[in-house]
Amino acid sequence: MIPEAREVHLSRRDRKVLEACCRSPVTLQRDLKRARIVLLAADGRSTRSIAKEVGVQPRIVSLWRHRYADHGLEGLHDKPRPGKQPIYTKATDKRILKLLDKPPPQGFARWTGPLLAEALGDVDVQYVWRFLRSHKIDLAARKSWCESNDPNFTAKAADVVGLYVAPPAKAIVLCVDEKPSIQALERAQGYLKLPNGRALTGQSHDYKRHGTTTLFAALEVATGKIIATHSKRRRRVEFLDFMNGVTAAFPNRKLHVILDNLNTHKKNEHWLKAHPNVQFHFTPTSASWLNQVEVWFSILQGQSLSGTSFTSLKQLQEHIDAYVNAYNDKAEPFVWTKKKVRQRPFKGRRITQL
Repeated sequence: MIPEAREVHLSRRDRKVLEACCRSPVTLQRDLKRARIVLLAADGRSTRSIAKEVGVQPRIVSLWRHRYADHGLEGLHDKPRPGKQPIYTKATDKRILKLLDKPPPQGFARWTGPLLAEALGDVDVQYVWRFLRSHKIDLAARKSWCESNDPNFTAKAADVVGLYVAPPAKAIVLCVDEKPSIQALERAQGYLKLPNGRALTGQSHDYKRHGTTTLFAALEVATGKIIATHSKRRRRVEFLDFMNGVTAAFPNRKLHVILDNLNTHKKNEHWLKAHPNVQFHFTPTSASWLNQVEVWFSILQGQSLSGTSFTSLKQLQEHIDAYVNAYNDKAEPFVWTKKKVRQRPFKGRRITQL
């Protein structure tokens, strides 16, 4: 049964809005029909005649007549629908985060999606994965850090960084360190052809040792060039012998040498007294990353040493020397870009002593 028709009285403003809605080519069909129903009702048309002209059921015409009469233009909009209630809520998300703060089950190194779902009991593992992805939480990724406890961290870091950013005039800044015990390993190598036609390089897991060498290196900050020598050991005597060679390479020049806190680098006052043109600068404790030669050691490992095979210690040394020469031909200085170097304890640091 159709309810009694409601009278519709349109204000001038509402009529302009509805007529513009009918003329617009981008108006949705549902909105167009509702506007036409109200306009025709305002002209005194009956419910059945409006339904026939617009092409809808009479009950639809009656609905929108009543809605406009009660609420105006706002009544022509769809009311929000409740929809299906979500299974998991913000409370579920908080439970997952709270569980991540706890240690994993005994015998496991870290949490996984299935372990979290099992511990929660009523949460599907697929939702756990979706939640972790949305919050960019990677359970498998690991980061390492080295926290410096040096009370003079700020002063030492400022001293080293100052040499990078604004080196003293007419002076040479050098970064010096050692890469100890580089192994001369002989491995079987070759190419492996896969069924899809792709070829990969590879090497065997078994190897033969031919000794080790310790590489002493000095990086000239201004040019990026390397001075390197080999030694069997890394004692104080080998370090000072290397420094004698470095000073000979820069005669009559003031040298500022950046070193880490290795014991052989310190307590060399007798040598420094004999070389007044050399000044040592030490990085803060547990902050050898401030020494730029460490960056070069990483480049050496990646470009020259990884995946190679040597049949003798001499071959290894010659291989490194050839790389140093090739590197120096195209050497470029490293550019210091970090604006601030500050000492900040790692949040939530936990060290368990067994």
